[in-house]
Amino acid sequence: MMAGFMSYFGGRRDPKQSSRDAIVTLRQQLQMIEKKEEYLQKKIEEEVKKARANAVTNKAAATNALRRKKVTEQELERLQNTRFQLEMQVNTLESASFNAENMAAMKKASSALKDIHGKLSIDKVDQTMAEIQEQTQLANEVSEAISSSQFVGVDIDEDELKQELADLEEEELNDKLMGDHVPVHHPAGPSRIEDKRQAVEDDEEAQLKELQAALAM
Repeated sequence: MMAGFMSYFGGRRDPKQSSRDAIVTLRQQLQMIEKKEEYLQKKIEEEVKKARANAVTNKAAATNALRRKKVTEQELERLQNTRFQLEMQVNTLESASFNAENMAAMKKASSALKDIHGKLSIDKVDQTMAEIQEQTQLANEVSEAISSSQFVGVDIDEDELKQELADLEEEELNDKLMGDHVPVHHPAGPSRIEDKRQAVEDDEEAQLKELQAALAM
């Protein structure tokens, strides 16, 4: 029991759990106050009814009812002030708990960043980037050296290559010009129609002569 007593006043407790317990306790107390306020409000209304009912017939009873109403109103006012203080405490605790959780999350994030950057530094980053640039430049130089050494040891006459290229260009142009030349198609004109007509007439005349010769026999 003594250990529990010392733990309550001076022992190490979880701040988050302690805050939650305090908020729960305060809210429970607020619920009790609200019920008490409802009870006092009903009591005030009842005293007002009694005072009205006895205002003419029994002034003493009416006066006592008004006194009880005043006392109850004062008690209700004190209770409302207490409720206001408890609500302020709840809001303060909730805000403090929220801030504490935010700080804990930020602390974890900061620790994670330290772990990530623990083995890094600006000098190491600069050194790594310089090495990457050096290796990239070396790779480009190697590629250029390989490509430029493809015709090493081959005796090539550059003037002869230029002349051969010029000949190929001329042949290509001539082929295109020949390909663009299309024979022109001449449609049948009047002279051809007349020739066909004359041939038909000559054939008919020959057939008529043959018929006349046959009848003469």
